[in-house]
Amino acid sequence: MKEAPTMISTKDLAYLTDIFGWNFTAAKKAYHFKNEVEDEEIKELMNRLFEMHKEQCDEVLSILE
Repeated sequence: MKEAPTMISTKDLAYLTDIFGWNFTAAKKAYHFKNEVEDEEIKELMNRLFEMHKEQCDEVLSILE
């Protein structure tokens, strides 16, 4: 779907809430572990993972606007 519909059903809102929650939790964990590891390769991987999940959160928020 290219655009979000004008009206979002309760079921759709619940699913978007779940998607946001999953990505937010994953982003927080990636951010945490990025700061915990010393290996630069793993640190970069955690940073890319964090950015990916953050972008997904931003996408869900843009749908809800």
